[in-house]
Amino acid sequence: MVPIKNSSRGVSGILCIQRPIRELEDARRPFLKEIALSAGLLAVFASIIAAIYIRRQFVNPITRLSEEAARFAKENTRGEPLGNISRLSEIANLADSIDTMEEDMVNYIDNLTAITAEKERIGVELSLASNIQENSIPNEFPAFPDRTEFDIYASMDPAKQVGGDFYNFFLIDEDHLVMVVGDVSGKGIPSALFMMVVNIMITDRTWMGGTPAEILSYVNQTICERNKADMFVTIWLGILELSTGKLTAVNAGHEYPAVRHGNGQFEIFKDKHGFVVGGMEGIRYKDYEMTLEPGSKLFIYTDGVPEAETADKEMFGTDRMIQALNQDAGATPQQILANVRKSVDEFVKDAEQFDDLTMLCLEYRGMSPERI
Repeated sequence: MVPIKNSSRGVSGILCIQRPIRELEDARRPFLKEIALSAGLLAVFASIIAAIYIRRQFVNPITRLSEEAARFAKENTRGEPLGNISRLSEIANLADSIDTMEEDMVNYIDNLTAITAEKERIGVELSLASNIQENSIPNEFPAFPDRTEFDIYASMDPAKQVGGDFYNFFLIDEDHLVMVVGDVSGKGIPSALFMMVVNIMITDRTWMGGTPAEILSYVNQTICERNKADMFVTIWLGILELSTGKLTAVNAGHEYPAVRHGNGQFEIFKDKHGFVVGGMEGIRYKDYEMTLEPGSKLFIYTDGVPEAETADKEMFGTDRMIQALNQDAGATPQQILANVRKSVDEFVKDAEQFDDLTMLCLEYRGMSPERI
C-alpha cells in the first residue's frame, strides 16, 4: 500500500497492489533453503576445524600427559621429556610440571632407597651391637646353680636398642662375690661403647686384687687420661665375703642401694657417695662395710627405676620402688625384680621408656655347713 499525494502534499488517495501470499512463499522458499544449506555447511566446516584444533591443542596433549603419568606410576622411571606438546601455556606448564615431578620423584625414590638400605644396615649393626652388649654381661640364670650360699638375679632393659647401663657379677675366688652396677651418661651407641670399656676395665682390675675403692680409683684415673668425649659413669661396686656376709662396697655417684636385713623390710641405705668415675682425675674413693645376715637381700638399681615417668611427667620415685620391693620381700631375687618391673609398667602405662632400666638383687643365705 502506497499513499498518493496532491500538489499541496496532502494524501488524496491510496494505491493498493494485491499479490497472493503463496507466490511470496514460493519465491522465499529457495532463498531460505540456500541460507540453511550454507549455514549447515559452514557449521560442519567450523566444527571440523574446531575439532582438529581441540584435538591438537587439548585432547592429544592431555592424552599424552595421562599416558605419561600412568607409565610413571607403573614404572617409576624417568621418561622422555614431554617438551612443548601444546601452544597453550596452561597445558605447556602442566607438561613442564610433570617433567619436573618425574625428575624429583625419581631422585626422591633413589634417595629413599639409599636411606632405607642405610637404615637397614644400621638396624642390622644395632641388632648385632645389642647382642654383643647382652652377651657382655651375665644373662644365664641361675648364675651359680651349685652355690647355696646366695642367689642372684639381674636384668637390663635399655631405652634404645643399646644402652649405657650395665651390671656384672662374678666370683674372684670361692669366698668372694663381686657385684657391679653402672649407669653411663647419655644413651645409645656412644654410651654402650663406653659402658663396655668401663665394664672390662673394672673386671680386669678386680682380678688384680684390692678393695672396691682401690679398683674404682684406678679405673677413674685410667679413664680420665683418655676421656676426650667427657663421658662419665656412676658405679656401685661391692665385694661380698660369702663365709661371713661381710660386704665391702663403694658408691661413685650412684643411686642408694636398698637393703633387707634378715626377715625385715627393704629400706634405702644411704651409703657414702663419691664422685662419678671419669669426671675428674685424682679422685680417691672410700670403702664402706655392712654385714648381711642369712636371709638378707640387697637391691641395686639405676636411676631408670625411680625416674620412670608417666605421660604427665610424674616420676615413679623411690617410695613406690620400696613399696614394690616389699610386696613380697621374702620372694626370690628373680620374683622381686619382676614385682618392681610390673609396678613400674603399671605406673607409666603407655608412656615411652625414657631411660635404661637396670636392676640387680642378691639374697644372702649364709655359708652351708659343708663349706664351713
